Amino acid sequence: MIGNDWPPLFDVAVIGGGPSGAMAAERLVELGHDVLLVDPGNRIKPCGGAIPSRTLRDFGIPEEMLVARAGAARIIAPSGREVEMRIGDIGFVGMVDRATFDPYLRARAERAGARLFVGKLAGLEERSDKTLLLTLTATGADPASVPVTLSARMVIGADGANSTVRRLMFPAGKRPPYVFAYHEIIESPPDGEVRAFAPDRCDVIYDGRISPDFYGWVFPHGSHTSVGCGSGVKGHDLRGATQDLRRAAGLMHCKVIRREGAPLPLKPMRRWDNGRNVLLTGDAAGTVAPASGEGIHYAMLCGRLCADAVHTSLETGHASALRQARRLFMGAHGRVFLILGIMQAVWYRNDRFREKFVAMCADPDVQRLTWESYLNKALVRRDPLAHIRVFLKDTLALLGIRAGGHDPVA
Repeated sequence: MIGNDWPPLFDVAVIGGGPSGAMAAERLVELGHDVLLVDPGNRIKPCGGAIPSRTLRDFGIPEEMLVARAGAARIIAPSGREVEMRIGDIGFVGMVDRATFDPYLRARAERAGARLFVGKLAGLEERSDKTLLLTLTATGADPASVPVTLSARMVIGADGANSTVRRLMFPAGKRPPYVFAYHEIIESPPDGEVRAFAPDRCDVIYDGRISPDFYGWVFPHGSHTSVGCGSGVKGHDLRGATQDLRRAAGLMHCKVIRREGAPLPLKPMRRWDNGRNVLLTGDAAGTVAPASGEGIHYAMLCGRLCADAVHTSLETGHASALRQARRLFMGAHGRVFLILGIMQAVWYRNDRFREKFVAMCADPDVQRLTWESYLNKALVRRDPLAHIRVFLKDTLALLGIRAGGHDPVA
C-alpha cells in the first residue's frame, strides 16, 4: 500500500480521486510536486455522465472512454408535450460511465507519478509548523488494524459533496445548498424494441411528480442507461419517481445493474480555501451548475485551477494565492452559474412554469443558444439579436401573453 520510496512529507495530498481530484493530482505532478492521491476505489457517484465534446479536447480524453454519443435532447413537459432539441453539426454530448471513467483518470494520475493510497481520510490535523498530518484507513482493512499516518504541506479536498476535508478544516455549516440525486443503471433495451427510447438521445423530464424542484432523466450509456432524478424537497420519493420514469419510458423490464444516490451541490461556496493550507475543489466546493446539474467538465477544470493555485502558493509561500482558483473559475463561469440559478428559481417552481419552459425550448433561437453555450462552456456573444428575441419571448411566457394570437415560443 505504501511504497518505500514515498517521501516523508508530500507537497500535496489530494483527498478524492474523482474527475476533479484526479485532474488536480495529475497537474501537480506535471508541475514537479510529490503528490499523494487518496481514494477508496469503491464508490461510484450517481451521475448522468454527460460531457460536452470540448471536454475531450481540453483534458485529453480519448474517445474510447465514451460509452455513447448523443446528438439530441428530448425535453418532456408535465402535460406530456415533447420538444426535441437537435445539436446539428456543432458538436455532441459525450456519455461516460463513472464506474470506468473515474478509475481511468486515477490511473492516469498514477502513471504521471502520483502515489495512490486506496482508502479514505479518517483524520486531518494542522501541526504548529503549518504542515498537515493525515490519518488514513485502507479500503477493506481489518477494523483492528492501525491507521496509516502521512504528512503533507498542502491538502486539496476533492472528496465530494459530503467532504470530510471541509468538515474537519472549515467552520461548521460551511456547505453549499443541495439537491439529492438518485439513479439506476439498467441494461439498455435492444435497438428498436422500445419506441420511446433512442440510444443517441438524452431525455430530460420536467414534471413535479418526478421532481418538484429539479428534473428527471433517461441518459443512454451504450449497453447501459442511467435513469434517475433529483430533488431538494425532503420526503420526496426519488426511488418511486425513478420507477415512474422507467415505466413511462417502457424500461421496467430492463435489468438493474446498480443503484446509487448522493447529494448534489448547486451553488459554489463563497470561499474554497482556509487561508493557510487547504483548498476545496469539485463537488466539495460546490462547482455543479444549477438548473442542469452538470458537473464533470466543471470539476475537471476546477481541479486544474486548484492545482495551479496550490503550486503558486507553494512556490511563493503566500497562502493568499489559493484564492486564485475560485477567482479564475467564477470569472470564467460565474455569470453562467448565476443565469442558470435564476432560470431554476423561475422555471422550476411549479408545473405551470415547467410547461412554459418546455414550450420555450421549441424556439430555434433558444435551442441554438443553449447548445452553443453548453458545448463551448461560455455565453454566446456573437448574436445579440438572438438574445434579445429570447428575452422578449421569456418575458411574454412569464406574463402568459400570446404574441399575435399565437404561442410566443411556438
